[in-house]
Amino acid sequence: MFLKKSLLITFICISFSIFSQEKITLSGTVYDESNNETLIGVSVYFPELKSGTTTNEYGFYSITIPKGTYNVLISYLGYTVISESLDLSKKTTKNFKLVEETESLDEIIIESNIEKLNVRTPQMSVNKLNSSTIKQIPVVLGEADVIKSLILLPGVTSAGEGASGFNVRGGSADQNLILLDEATVFNSSHLFGFFSVFNPDVIKDVKLYKGGIPARFGGRLSSVLDIYQKEGNSKKFNLTGGIGLVSSRLLAEGPIEKEKSSFLIGGRASYAHLFLPLFDNDNKAYFYDLNSKINYRFNDKNNLFLSTYFGKDVFGINDSFVNNYGNSVVNLRWNHLFSDKLFSNLSLIYSDYFYGLILDFVGFEWDSGITNFNLKYDFKHYLNDNFKLSYGINNINIKFNPGKIIPNRPDSGIIAEKLTNKYANEFAAYVDAEHKLNENLTLQYGVRFSSFLRLGQNELNTYQNNQAVLYNSEFKKYESAVATGTESFKRSETIASFNNFEPRLSMSYVINDNSSIKASYNRMVQYLHLLSNTASPTPLDVWTPSGKYIKPQLLDQYAMGYFKSIKDGDYSLETEVFYKDIQNRIDYINGANLVANNEIETVILNGKARAYGLEVLLKKNEGNLKGWFSYTLSRSEQLTPGRNANEPGINQGNWYSTPYDKTHDFSVNASYELNKKWKFNANFIFQTGQPTNYPVGQYEIQGINVPIYDDNRRNADRLPAYHRLDISATLTPRKNKNRKWKGEWVFGIYNLYGRDNAASIAFKQNRETNRNEALQTSIFGLVPSVTYNFKF
Repeated sequence: MFLKKSLLITFICISFSIFSQEKITLSGTVYDESNNETLIGVSVYFPELKSGTTTNEYGFYSITIPKGTYNVLISYLGYTVISESLDLSKKTTKNFKLVEETESLDEIIIESNIEKLNVRTPQMSVNKLNSSTIKQIPVVLGEADVIKSLILLPGVTSAGEGASGFNVRGGSADQNLILLDEATVFNSSHLFGFFSVFNPDVIKDVKLYKGGIPARFGGRLSSVLDIYQKEGNSKKFNLTGGIGLVSSRLLAEGPIEKEKSSFLIGGRASYAHLFLPLFDNDNKAYFYDLNSKINYRFNDKNNLFLSTYFGKDVFGINDSFVNNYGNSVVNLRWNHLFSDKLFSNLSLIYSDYFYGLILDFVGFEWDSGITNFNLKYDFKHYLNDNFKLSYGINNINIKFNPGKIIPNRPDSGIIAEKLTNKYANEFAAYVDAEHKLNENLTLQYGVRFSSFLRLGQNELNTYQNNQAVLYNSEFKKYESAVATGTESFKRSETIASFNNFEPRLSMSYVINDNSSIKASYNRMVQYLHLLSNTASPTPLDVWTPSGKYIKPQLLDQYAMGYFKSIKDGDYSLETEVFYKDIQNRIDYINGANLVANNEIETVILNGKARAYGLEVLLKKNEGNLKGWFSYTLSRSEQLTPGRNANEPGINQGNWYSTPYDKTHDFSVNASYELNKKWKFNANFIFQTGQPTNYPVGQYEIQGINVPIYDDNRRNADRLPAYHRLDISATLTPRKNKNRKWKGEWVFGIYNLYGRDNAASIAFKQNRETNRNEALQTSIFGLVPSVTYNFKF
C-alpha cells in the first residue's frame, strides 16, 4: 500500500514538473558572415525537441522552448550548417552568421534530417529561387533572368518569346502581384519581354506563391511574386558585374559606417542599338535600370531601409515611331522589435508605371500611366512554439491616367485630348495564424478584409438602364451603348464602393518525418483590371479600376498535395492538384477598341473563368548533378453568358480556352559541376501551343481575298507546340582562389536545335499566286552568347 502511494505521489510530481516546465524565448537574426546580409528562410532547428522555426523576410527568428541545454542546427541552402550547444536558462538573444560552403575548409555533415520543416509547414504552392540558381539557368542572349527562370517551374507559363509577363495556373499576367521590396511593379519586362526588370546581381530572395497565399497579400488573383533586394555589404566594399553581347551590369556595395550601415547601387543597360548605325539603320531599342538601397542599423531593435528602382525602355523606328515606358519605385521601411516575440515593419511606398508614345508621321504624342502611394504596417507575433500570429493594415491611394494626346508639330491634324483621370483607394486589414495542433497537424488560417472606393472624377458617363453594352438582335452582335449624359463628382465623393472578406486556410498533416499531405483554400479579390485583348500585356495596355460598370474579380482556389523528402533531403517530390473558380472576369465584345477609349465600359462584359490541373515537381538537391523535372497538366477556360434569355453571350455562351491555356507544360533543368573549373547547365521546355483563331473561309473584294473568322469560335485553334533546348557552360579560372579580382566566363546556346517556334500565324494574300497563305512569325532561332562576370 505504501509502495502504491509512493509511486502515485512520484507520478503526480513528475507530471506536474512536466506540465509546469518553465519556457524561455530564443530570438535573434541570421546573417551572411561575408557581408552581414540578413538571410531569409533560414532553418533554426532543435533535434532533441523535434521543433524549429525559420527566419522572416528580414532575417529575424523567435522560438519559445523549455529551459535546458540543447543542440541547435542553423541551416540554409548553399551555406555550411552551424551545430552549436546552447544552455538556455533565461530569455536569450542569439545572432548567427553563416559561411558560404565554397568559402569553408571543413564541411560539417549533419546526420539529422533538417529538411523536415519543409514537409511540416502548412505553406504549399510556393516555389523559391535564390540568386545563384537564377544565374545558372541558360537564357536568351546570356542575360540571367528571374521571370525566365520561373517559367521552368510547374504551373507557370509564358505567352512565348518576346511576350511580356507570365501566367500562373491558367491566369492572366495582370492577375500576378509583383513586389520588389514590398513595392508593386506593374510591368515586369524590358524590351517587350526579352528581359525582366530584375537585375540578378541585386536580388537576394525570390518567392512565388501560386496558392495557399497568406492573408498579408491581396489585390491579385493568380499569384504573388515576392522579391527582396540585397541590403549591401556592411563589412567591405565590393564590385560585382557582368559584360555581355547586348547588355552589361555593375553593382557597387559597401559600408557607410562599418558593421552598422551600408549602401548598394546597381545599374544595368543594353547597348546593341549603338551598333545599328554601322548597318545604316536609324532604329533603336534599348533599356536601362538602376537599383539602390541604404540601410542603417540603429541598434538590435531598430533598422531603417530606403530602397529604390528606376527603369526605362526606349524603342524607336527612324524617330517617326518612338515608344518609351518604365517603372519607378521608392520604399522607406522601418523594422522595430517591440520584444523578443513581437516584430514589426512599417513601410511608406511610392510606385509609378508610365507609358509614352510618339507617332511623328501622324503628328502626336501619347502619355499614360498609373501611380500609387501605399502605407502598410505589419506585425509578426511569436506567441509560443505552437502559435504564431501575423496581422497588419495596408492602404493604397491610386491615380489612373488612361491617356493624353498632344499634337507635336504645327501641321498636325490631331486635336489635343485628355482622357478622364480616375482615382481609387484600397484599404485592407488582415490577421493570419500558424497553429501547430500536435506533432502531425499544423494549420495556417486567417482572414483579410478589403475595402475599395472608386473616388470622384470630373465626368462619368451615364447610360439608359445602366447598360453600357447593348445587344443588337437584328445583326446578332454586341455594340457599344451611346451615353445619355454625364455626371460629375468631387474627389472626396465615392462613385462606387466594394467590401470583401477573404478567408485563407492551409493545413499540413505529417504522415512521417519525410512525407506529408497538404491542402489549402483561399479567396482573393482583384479590384484593378488591365485592359488588353492580346495574349500577353503590352506597354499600350491600360489599367482601370472597378466601379459603376466594372465589377471586382473574385477567386476561390482549392489545392491539395503530397510532399515527400527522399534520402534525407537529397531528393524531394511535390505533387499538387488545384481548382480555381473566378467570378466577374472581364471579357470584350467582338471588335472592341481599347486604345484611347474614354468609354471603356462600352466594350466590356463580365463573365467567369475556371482553371484546374495537376502539378508535379521532382528535385535533386545534392551532389554534382542537381536540378528538377516539372510537369503540369491543366485547363484554363472562360465563359461569358448572356445577361438575359434574349442574349447569346460571347462564343454563344459556351466555355472557351483562354489565351493562357497550355494543356501540357513540361520542363527539365539540370546543373552538373564537373570540377571547380567547369560547370554545365541545360534546360528543356515543351508547351502545348497557344490558343488562337484560324479563318474558316474567305471572300473576294476588288480582286483581294479576305479571310473570314467565326466570332462564335473563340480560341478554337492552336499554334504549333512550343519546345526548345538551351545549354551553357561556366568557366571559373583556378587563379580566382588567390586574388581579389574573381571572374568567370559563361558560354551559352539558346534554342540549340534551332526550333522555329511560332509567335503568331497570320493569313495574307500572296501577291504572285493571289491565294491566301499562312505566314508564321518566329522570334529566335539558334542564339549563341558569351558573358564575362566579375567580382572585386
